[in-house]
Parts: sequence; structure tokens; C-alpha cells
Amino acid sequence: MIYPRTASYPDRNFVFRISSATIEEIPSEFTKFKGYFRYLVMPDNSLHIEVNKEKKIYKKYEIMEFNSDDEVTSYTKGIDFNWMVSEKIRHHKLKITKSNENYNAEIIIIFSLDTTVIKINEKPYDLKPYDLLVIENLKKENIMLHFSNECLTGILDF
Repeated sequence: MIYPRTASYPDRNFVFRISSATIEEIPSEFTKFKGYFRYLVMPDNSLHIEVNKEKKIYKKYEIMEFNSDDEVTSYTKGIDFNWMVSEKIRHHKLKITKSNENYNAEIIIIFSLDTTVIKINEKPYDLKPYDLLVIENLKKENIMLHFSNECLTGILDF
């Protein structure tokens, strides 16, 4: 997913981009994106990675945060969740959520890690593993979310 919809991935003029991919080759060099901050999570495996020549290990579901202009090499096969956010955005955060949460951010993203029922202001939505739900809340109204299982949740304010 790319936001806004009129943005272009090759032109690198997006506010944010969300992707999930299967890493099949190791080592795997990450593409650099100057001007972007990045979140990466492995929902099926731990992550053995090198960032600017420094070796790091992240556990399954542990959130890796880094500058998208960093030199990053992965030594792990598996599925990843990747959220790139423009450095022009003033506030963004990704976390694991498994409880009730109240949000008033302009953009709320939910990435399901398992079969999950999400209630948004009491209206249920059934999500399968690796489903993505994006809520545009440009009026910044309070939104109550109830989670039946753990999910990745991200917030973004322009």
C-alpha cells in the first residue's frame, strides 16, 4: 500500500508505504530510501541483520526501527512487515497491541499477526493473518479499538 494513492513508488514521493514480503535469498541487501524512516517486523521468525556493519538480532514480533538510508543486510529468510514513513511526518509510531486502545491519530494502521477480530467503535472486522487495515481519521476523532489477538498498530499524524 502506498499513501496517498496518487503517490509514485519510483518517484519516492509517498507519505508512507506498507509492504509485506517473503525474504527468500540470504544475504539480502535492503533498498535505500533517502528521506524515510523505517519499521521492520518479522511475524514468523527472528531477524539476523547487519545495520551499518553492526550485527543485531531481533526476536519474532520485535520492532526494528532505522533510517531507510542505512546500509542494511538481512541474513534471515521469512516474512517481513515493512512500514516506510517520510521524515517530513512529525509523529509516527509502531507497536504491538493486544488490548483495548483509544486512538485519535490521522492515520491508524493495523496489521494482523493472527486470526483476529477488531472492533472499531463496536463494529467488528474479521482479519486473517497478515491482513492490513488502514483507518483514515483526518478529523482526529477518538476511535476505540478492541483486539481479540495481538496486532501491529501504527499511528501517523501529519
